[in-house]
Amino acid sequence: MGVVRTRAVALLGMDGSIVEIEADYSSQLPSFVIIGLPDAALGEAKDRVQTAVANSGLELPSRRLTVNLSPASLPKHGSGFDLAIAIAALGAAGKIDPTTTEKVVHLGELGLDGRLRPIPGILPAVATAVAAGIETVMVPSGNAREAELVPNARIVPVASLRDAAIWHGAQLEPIVVDPILNSTVSVEESRQIDFADVVGGTEAIEAMVVAAAGGHHAMLLGPPGSGKTMLAERLPGILPDLDVHAALEVSSVRSLSGMAVGDRLQSRPPFEAPHHTATAASLIGGGSRNIRPGAAARASGGVLFLDEAPEFNSSVLDSLRQPLESGVITINRANAVAHFPGKFQLLLAANPCPCGQYGARDSECTCPPAARRRYLGRLSGPLLDRIDIQLRVERVTTAALRISTEGPRITTAVAKTRVQEARAASKSRLEGTPWDRNSMVPGSWLRGSKFRLEPNRTRTLDRALERGGITMRGYDRVLRLAWTLADLEAATRPTSDHIGRALYLRKGIM
Repeated sequence: MGVVRTRAVALLGMDGSIVEIEADYSSQLPSFVIIGLPDAALGEAKDRVQTAVANSGLELPSRRLTVNLSPASLPKHGSGFDLAIAIAALGAAGKIDPTTTEKVVHLGELGLDGRLRPIPGILPAVATAVAAGIETVMVPSGNAREAELVPNARIVPVASLRDAAIWHGAQLEPIVVDPILNSTVSVEESRQIDFADVVGGTEAIEAMVVAAAGGHHAMLLGPPGSGKTMLAERLPGILPDLDVHAALEVSSVRSLSGMAVGDRLQSRPPFEAPHHTATAASLIGGGSRNIRPGAAARASGGVLFLDEAPEFNSSVLDSLRQPLESGVITINRANAVAHFPGKFQLLLAANPCPCGQYGARDSECTCPPAARRRYLGRLSGPLLDRIDIQLRVERVTTAALRISTEGPRITTAVAKTRVQEARAASKSRLEGTPWDRNSMVPGSWLRGSKFRLEPNRTRTLDRALERGGITMRGYDRVLRLAWTLADLEAATRPTSDHIGRALYLRKGIM
């Protein structure tokens, strides 16, 4: 039959590449050779393919089979190439119609009984195929619902290699088998929690609204029991729904992580809260060959919450500095560079000292000054300089509890409406630019001639810069906060009051 070709997809981070699978038989001693930079899991595909073909009622010739994965210089890993290799081999053996194989992308792992197992990363793989102009994609039945989320894709779900061969013209009788379904459990997209549950802490709630409206990073410093975790868990609830592009990106990261996507794209911002024992690889992502996304990538489009932030390893925390600036997570390896989205809102929570009581009105701290400095010193200056809102929170007093119980409370619905209106205002102002929220706007643009604020409005901020109270990066971040405060109050430009409040939010833990 000569050389028969089909297609598959190699994923490196969020980036996918079309791989051409070539199969050819030659009159040499029987063997099965896979070339083209396969990893160990892909090298084992020959055993899975041979056994699956035999158990599917088919037979491969007793000759030398060479399978080439092209381009050969592209690293390829995982078992997702099994189906494409089997189809190319059957086409070269004349068992199926070879004219149909080249027009289809095949994705899936083979079991020894010939059934197809779901694979992670099916969503970005199908999106890569469609972007390359190949609309027909054959996937395991367990991945069908996820694959169908990609627009303009023609999905062919198959439960077994036998079904795939029949679709390609093999003269076989169909045999019904139980498809292998994705065993991962879908995570709840929305949490039934409300800001109205938070007693007191009106200033901290308002800071969360400001953070959500402008997409600002924030840090809450306070003793145990002051409500830091409650506030963090409610922040995603006031963020606007994800647009189609962001929903596809978030769902693709979930797919790469092996998490269930379901039958629709995730429309709500994600929330990730890794434990303080997390390593840099689990937070940012990593792996020697198969590079997987970490918690920061899974939080893209939503909130990354680091509770007890000083308990994290300092090098782990500092690994967030580059994504905070660029919005992209880059993982370098000797043979590859992987990219993941990193547009998350960072929310840190910390106690003021090891015992947690420093500054509390109702308790006494037992930590010596050196221990307090060493504890918060784990949060490096360059990292803190990238945090727009830095606010101290206190425990709720009896008087505040009585006022909160008797008076009206801020609800998530009301806060979300304010956030949406503020974001609409900033989006309108930033129309025609690459940015859509204030936290993304560079300081040079805010200090430009069109949006430069008058000296009488920025006098307090200028004085803080001259005295060394803030850095130039901090100066720009205060400006961004001021514009967010103005958007929340439907003001056309920030006033000196907005600048003062923004400076307080920036330096509230001092």
